[in-house]
Amino acid sequence: MTIEQVNLGDVADMLSGFAFKSAEFLDHSEEGVFLVRGDNVQQGFIRWGEKAKKWRSDAYDDLSRYHLQKDDVILAMDRPIVGGGLKLAWIKDQDLPSLLVQRVTRIRGINDKARTNFLRYVLSTPDFLAHIDKITTGANIPHISGKDIASFTFQLPELGVQDRIVEFIAAYDDLIENNQRRIALLEESARLLYREWFVNLRFPGFESVPLTLGVPAGWCKAAIAEQTIFLNRGITPAYNESAPGLVINQKCIREGRLSMSPARRQSKDVKLERLIQTGDVLINSTGAGTLGRVAQVRSPVENCTVDTHVTIARPMGKEWATYFGQALLSLEPTFSAMGKGATNQLELNRADIGAIEIWRPPVGVALDFHELVWPMLEHAENLLSANGKLVEARDALLPKLMSGEIQV
Repeated sequence: MTIEQVNLGDVADMLSGFAFKSAEFLDHSEEGVFLVRGDNVQQGFIRWGEKAKKWRSDAYDDLSRYHLQKDDVILAMDRPIVGGGLKLAWIKDQDLPSLLVQRVTRIRGINDKARTNFLRYVLSTPDFLAHIDKITTGANIPHISGKDIASFTFQLPELGVQDRIVEFIAAYDDLIENNQRRIALLEESARLLYREWFVNLRFPGFESVPLTLGVPAGWCKAAIAEQTIFLNRGITPAYNESAPGLVINQKCIREGRLSMSPARRQSKDVKLERLIQTGDVLINSTGAGTLGRVAQVRSPVENCTVDTHVTIARPMGKEWATYFGQALLSLEPTFSAMGKGATNQLELNRADIGAIEIWRPPVGVALDFHELVWPMLEHAENLLSANGKLVEARDALLPKLMSGEIQV
């Protein structure tokens, strides 16, 4: 097998996006073509949703240079590393048609030199993450340049070997993507059921429950503080990477889920009440960009607490856990708007969180919801864990395949 040491810029067509005028952006709900901005580029996928922006469809053909294609590799150039992971994704069918925006790089293999999908795997390795970390500059807004991205060196086998490696590794990606779809369906089902039961108040048997001023009998509004047995921030950790304890920080709370990969080891003794428990709801309570993000602990984590940037909200019992978690997840926009202080040092204090009123349904309704929905969330958590193991196996194979240590 022939292997050549190359620079990325010599085997890839790299392009930075167009400087679209933000004042002319269309909202996600309007007709138009999606714009791929740095905010949309996540770790392994393009995130759309309510924050997505669009451009006029009648201008699409005039911007052909910035048209994206399926499998194009996309790298955010501002804040490229978040939570220890790289904001690197690739375009899928559901992402098209779309246009590339400035401060985002599109990477596409040059036909007779490199396959685009092979480059995707090269750029998903720890070596490329280390390269990006090394070239990132800027204190307020960490950023990278196209020239520095292009300087990354790696081993490139001949095209036939690239194709075989891509085919082999793609089987892992297919499993991971299938699990991601299942996770999204399970979590969306939980959200829809929460909305039906506790926003529209169409819980099972609602037709036979008498109303007083539109409120079902046995229902009332109560402050979050009244519906918790513990509501407080965490500790100031004593970081020690050889210690047995774990501490969760705000980087661990993303997309409504808890990720343990950015968690750190710490050695300080922690009171029992500050060790996280299954069912706890964690709220990011500081920072301009991540303030108010929420995640629920859906599986046991031993000897783990949170730092002072995170608030633990613990429901009154297992029967309340699923309702309470979904209720606080729905409050993310409210929490993020409640920050106080300087723009880059916003704080969400415990008293303000605790004062927000949410429904307190009858315990029977809360328990029925828990027994129906919690198994869905547990299944989603198991799939997340399975994906983590698949990613580990894939990433362990990649360098061995690329170096020729394992033949395909």
